[in-house]
Amino acid sequence: MPILRIEAPDDEARLADWRHVHNVIVPPAALSLDEVRERVRRYRLEVAYLGDVLVGCTTVRPPTDDTATATVIARVLAEHRGQGFGEELYARGLEQARASGARVIETVVLAANGDGLRFARRHGFTETERYVLPGETAEWVDLRLD
Repeated sequence: MPILRIEAPDDEARLADWRHVHNVIVPPAALSLDEVRERVRRYRLEVAYLGDVLVGCTTVRPPTDDTATATVIARVLAEHRGQGFGEELYARGLEQARASGARVIETVVLAANGDGLRFARRHGFTETERYVLPGETAEWVDLRLD
C-alpha cells in the first residue's frame, strides 16, 4: 500500500484541504474556514495526502467528561476508497483517542453515507441512535465501538 503523509492542518492551505474533504463527505454540515479554525483548537484534526494528492482527513474529539468517551471520524474521498487509506486513518485516530484517556469510542456518520456506515460496522461499531437535528433534514447515525 502506498504511504500516506498525514499532517496536522497548521496552515491555511491544510485547513482548506481538511475543510474540503469534510464538506465533500458531509455536505449538510459544511463548515466555513473560521469554523475549522475553531475546531482545530478543540479537536485533533489531521489531513492525509498521497504524495501531493489530497486523500482524506480525520477528527478525534477527546473525552470531555467522566464518561471517557472519544469520537473518532475518518473520512476518505470517494476516488481513494478501497485502498486501505481509511484503515490507516481510523487506526491512527483510534490510537490518538485511547492515548487521550478514552475508554469508549464513538463515531458519527451521515446516514446517506453508505460507505461510511459499512466501514464503521466492519470495524465493530454498533448503531446507538439515528436523529435529525432541529431545523435540518439530514439524518445522522451515532455508533459505538463494541
